Amino acid sequence: MVFNACMKHKLVRKSVREFAEAELGPIAHEIDREARFPLEVVEKMRSLNFFGLQVPKKYGGAAADSISYAIAVEEISRVSGAMGLCITVHNSVGIYPILKYGTEEQKQRFVPKLARGEHIGAFCLTEANAGSDAGGVETNAVRDGDGYVINGTKIFVTNGGVCSTPLIFAVTNPDKPGRSASVFIVEKGTPGFSVGEIEDLCGMRANPVSSLFFEDCRVPKENLLGAEGDGLKIGLNALDTGRIGIGAQAVGIAQAALEASVKYSKERQQFRKPIASFQSIQNLLADMATEIDAARLLVYRACAAKDAGLDFGKEAAMAKLYASTVASRVTGNAMQIHGGYGYSREYDVERFFRDAKVTEIYEGTSEVQRMVISKAILTEPI
Repeated sequence: MVFNACMKHKLVRKSVREFAEAELGPIAHEIDREARFPLEVVEKMRSLNFFGLQVPKKYGGAAADSISYAIAVEEISRVSGAMGLCITVHNSVGIYPILKYGTEEQKQRFVPKLARGEHIGAFCLTEANAGSDAGGVETNAVRDGDGYVINGTKIFVTNGGVCSTPLIFAVTNPDKPGRSASVFIVEKGTPGFSVGEIEDLCGMRANPVSSLFFEDCRVPKENLLGAEGDGLKIGLNALDTGRIGIGAQAVGIAQAALEASVKYSKERQQFRKPIASFQSIQNLLADMATEIDAARLLVYRACAAKDAGLDFGKEAAMAKLYASTVASRVTGNAMQIHGGYGYSREYDVERFFRDAKVTEIYEGTSEVQRMVISKAILTEPI
């Protein structure tokens, strides 16, 4: 059984890596510089089920286990962090909440199009005064007849510029602290729903991150996900799932930086020999490789806990915290190994460095991950 699982995961890694290198590799530098979402590659990804990795087959997905999902995200991110971000957000916090909390009618209505990549998902929690404070949402949804009227603004929405069915967190009962937020599925084209300009970001530039605006945006009551007041519960559970994907993304970026550093250190000559022969460089490479493997195993542990039906919040937070820290450290070391060339936009390690930093911020900052981990530790029986 273990052997079969390992073989399956090796095949997933091989096939995704070949696709990413062939389709994203030649344009990864270009789409970062131009801040362009590569629709021509997205079209090819649709037919290969990248947008329905863990969706049950009855809704048109691949029904992959969580480790296969993490491997796919890692391998895409190894070539393009921005596209890895698109895939993980779409699959985890975009689709997963509908599968877990949606009615059968909602699943039949929304999930097949998401799984096929015809619609792109997004998770809209962050606002000007609400990010790490998930309970600080100010967007409101007022019940009106057989629907709700939503007003508010969401910022820094991953996939925002191309999303078709974003999940919107909005206050429905402001008189009940902690039970005030609810989640709505809002479809593109709904009057009152508009998309802001694409953000000019430091990293992940090929992902169309934007603000979303809601002005008297009316949605039917059938678009309420779960029950009124379930927003915080849905959000926290979705983020646990999302952190596995961000951990995998961070591992992929770090792996790319390590591979680039190994290659460069063998080619770069100083004092008439390759810098790979210097112990200081060898020490850096050894530490980088060890930390990446440790991060990868933490991600896999969280995947295993999730698939076993166990509470995986602490494991996901640990994986995300450590993997994102490793990604920042490894990409920084990669730049150091490359010297002045590492600071040049002509070399990929500069992009890896920029892309890595944000993995310590979204889906919960590193500080929030430590809060989640410490709370779990302090409440566990000794």
